[in-house]
Amino acid sequence: MSDLIAAWSPEQKNAFGKTPITFQHRLLESRLFEDETLARVLDAYPAELYDINLFDFDADGQHTMRTGARGRRSGQEVLEGVKEGRIWVQLRRAEAWYPQLGPLIEAAFAGIAGQAQGFKPIQLNGQLILSAPGAKVPFHADAPGVVLFHLRGRKRIWIYPPDETHMPQKGMENILLKQQTEDLPYRREMDAAAQVFDLEPGLAAAWPLHAPHRIENLGTFNVSLSVDYQTWESRLINGAHYANGVLRRWGMPVAAMDKTPAVARAGLWAASLGLKRARLVEDRIKGFERSFELGTDAPSEARP
Repeated sequence: MSDLIAAWSPEQKNAFGKTPITFQHRLLESRLFEDETLARVLDAYPAELYDINLFDFDADGQHTMRTGARGRRSGQEVLEGVKEGRIWVQLRRAEAWYPQLGPLIEAAFAGIAGQAQGFKPIQLNGQLILSAPGAKVPFHADAPGVVLFHLRGRKRIWIYPPDETHMPQKGMENILLKQQTEDLPYRREMDAAAQVFDLEPGLAAAWPLHAPHRIENLGTFNVSLSVDYQTWESRLINGAHYANGVLRRWGMPVAAMDKTPAVARAGLWAASLGLKRARLVEDRIKGFERSFELGTDAPSEARP
């Protein structure tokens, strides 16, 4: 397919990577996201790349997460379970394990790179996300850049500034050091600073690197393709955060990233390569325990 990304306005071209934007796409025309096809993909997907999550939220928007396993359910049964409950299913590395998606993702990003001045992604990783009508994604920030292609259903996304109030630098250091998940402390009053977008099929959203966001489905079954991307700039920034996180643990001073010159960021990135090989910081988030299995001891909202 060609022309997967609609022509951008001058404002969109200038805003990409600096402020949140939405834009039109044509990925749905591939017919890769219909029920019958999704059920086959769910049947064949590797278990280690197959996440089934259920979030519980309190009145203040705070959440707890339970992670489940597919069990013996067929792809069709998992799909029906998503439609009827509160779970969401994430298929990681979709560009590799849903092979038809790989060229589609590359073509879409070629369309973005053709309009966003200076944008040259060097790595793309896709996550195909199926989520229930009442599903929510909590306040969090991703380490790589992200473009979210919405495909089916309706969802609302709140995107917050990547500043010290909403995304503290120490928090991103801890995310990259795997000392905490991507979830962040959230307070309702933060919403005053958010830009809010309602996503319909055929609309995509993009936001600045490390900008926190949260999502709520609007009463419909949703399918989205979230694509993480790396550029050399984002790689240098994340490497600098990693090195700063180690230096902070050693009691050394750490400068604000927006006040760190590009040359210093490059030096910190180079240092991060050796620090990662040395494994000086233990990974605290590996091995999430799966607390339910679909169709057995899952909460009633999650049963197919």
